[in-house]
Amino acid sequence: MNLSRLRRLLQLINLLQGGRQHNTEALARECEVSRRTIFRDLDTLRTAGVPLVYDESQQRYHIPGTYYLPPTNFTPEEAMALVVLCHDLAGQLPAPFFKPVRNAAMKLENALPVRLRERVRTDAGAVQIQMVPTNRLDGCESTCDLLLSAATSRRSVRIAYRSLAEDKEICTRLQPYRLLFSRRSWYIIGRSSLHRATRTFNLGRILRIEPLEDRYEIPHGFSVERYLRNAWHLIPEPGPDREVVVRFTRKVAQNVAEVAWHKTQRLEFRPDGALDFRVTVSGLNEMSWWILGYGDQAEVIQPPELRRIVAGHAARMLASYPEFAASEIPGHHWGAEAAKQREVPLRRPL
Repeated sequence: MNLSRLRRLLQLINLLQGGRQHNTEALARECEVSRRTIFRDLDTLRTAGVPLVYDESQQRYHIPGTYYLPPTNFTPEEAMALVVLCHDLAGQLPAPFFKPVRNAAMKLENALPVRLRERVRTDAGAVQIQMVPTNRLDGCESTCDLLLSAATSRRSVRIAYRSLAEDKEICTRLQPYRLLFSRRSWYIIGRSSLHRATRTFNLGRILRIEPLEDRYEIPHGFSVERYLRNAWHLIPEPGPDREVVVRFTRKVAQNVAEVAWHKTQRLEFRPDGALDFRVTVSGLNEMSWWILGYGDQAEVIQPPELRRIVAGHAARMLASYPEFAASEIPGHHWGAEAAKQREVPLRRPL
């Protein structure tokens, strides 16, 4: 494609999305070419995916005004922030957004004035964003698209799902309420016909999905926040919320205090430098895994049920290393109570 035709195509796009409709004669006059050339150019735009709309009654064309964003005057700081976020996150975000984010970064960068583009590229090299490892959801793009379409059109889907809680493949009709990205993966929250309740499903464990025609309404007042209550992460458990106190040693106290782990957390430093971490949670099992991540630098003070859960995990962990006696591990003293916890069953997320 030669430069003159490329300029003409851009001119056509500007004319057609300017808010007025144009017939081929007016377009030919504006572009100083024949109507035959305009027809070829319009076909080229259609082939490229430009959404041309033809009003047959008036024999005029236009492009919906919302298709292309109008030019925006970014400051250097605004442009750099967007480019850095898009470029750094594009390679780390799981489906369905990593491709659109990467394409958006390229479009934004290419649309900037030359001097601003050069400055942004130079300044962006001084900044890097590194996310925690995420579930890449390779091959799940079609699943994401179907769920997003179902959620926006309020249509049910049927899914086959590899359930960890039931330790088998299940099939359920799902009314998808919200797509949620949390920490490391994408989830779909919706009403499951099998469970007759609102449940959370990990997109990476959806084996098959089939769109259905039946429509549904999201319950009045539903929100992700209300559904999750005060869950430590994604699994609210039945029953009243529990008050938890975890004591962290001085060695990790500051590290724990620097992060907003939960919306209800309260911090209380002790005279010896240790930290009492207080939180109100809807269920204890999820939180137990986080506590275990700090090893012997964390001790559950209350409630007793959470102490038993953590002790049970620790006892089973020790049992996995039979060649080491408990007495041989410095700093650990295992009593009869901890030994009993080897039989405590594990609760796994759905």
